[in-house]
Amino acid sequence: MGIVAVAATLSSNVSAKSAGLDRGVLQLQVVLDRLGFTPGVIDGKSGRSLAKALRGFQTANGLDVTGTIDTATKKALEQYLGAPATVEVQIGPGDLAGPFVNPIPKDPADQAKLNCLCYRTVMEKLAERFHTTPATLLALNSPDTPLKAGEPIVVPAILPSSRDYPSVTDAAWRATLSDLNVDPNQPQADRIVVDKSDGVLRVMAGDKLVAQFPATMGSEHDPLPVGRWTIKGAAYNPTFHYNPDLFWDAKSTDEKQKLPAGPNGPVGVIWIDLSKPHYGIHGTPEPQNIGRTESHGCIRLTNWDAARLSLMVKPGMPAIFQE
Repeated sequence: MGIVAVAATLSSNVSAKSAGLDRGVLQLQVVLDRLGFTPGVIDGKSGRSLAKALRGFQTANGLDVTGTIDTATKKALEQYLGAPATVEVQIGPGDLAGPFVNPIPKDPADQAKLNCLCYRTVMEKLAERFHTTPATLLALNSPDTPLKAGEPIVVPAILPSSRDYPSVTDAAWRATLSDLNVDPNQPQADRIVVDKSDGVLRVMAGDKLVAQFPATMGSEHDPLPVGRWTIKGAAYNPTFHYNPDLFWDAKSTDEKQKLPAGPNGPVGVIWIDLSKPHYGIHGTPEPQNIGRTESHGCIRLTNWDAARLSLMVKPGMPAIFQE
């Protein structure tokens, strides 16, 4: 499986413009992302992820929890809604540098042969950087926009206030945080609560909800392990030890494999380890599927939300899983 060449234009890897992009919804998603009540993927479309984000903001601010942009919620958000929903940035040499691998094989044995489970395309890398999708980037720009260094493109306005991460000593992880536009200024939690009924991970400080992320959690075969666990630590840009004995849907011929690191690995850019053996909170290679698919019992977030969470938690912190 070889490293692929960079596409010439935005449209080279996206088949059609994203339908139904609403600029007002996009602005609301950007604001909620900045405030820490994230909708997951920013795509300018209403849906359950946006409703979850609104419910989180409403809960944190003592409002009626409707999941809609009602009058009281709009007033509470008024000071933020005047900010632009998008910003123009220039494509940088690092955005084009790769390596890129496309397609990524599905078989773990073939994945193990790769040097990295890298981004497939420049568009996928740019989309994750700005918490969106390739189709949304295409909808915000001309499809003929060249993918070259110095070229201006319009993206969701989620640039961080700084790229200085004083508490992070791992240089590669600092680079990942910066690449994913994670702001270094995050609230500090004393526990996290994963609620199956709501499909969200809540970050708590005392009685206050300080952040919330949409999550995929468990399945019929691997249900969410309800109980009180603790955070043990984190592995940044981790490799993944594939053990078919732990996966009900593994092929009978599968063998143990060590899969390389990368944002398209099974756990994305980070693994936050839990006291429950073999369970953790981690990223994903498919951010658009968060809350819409199942997992093997673990808690799956978008790569950027999982990276952001890492700045809020610490070893020994309770992780409460409930139905």
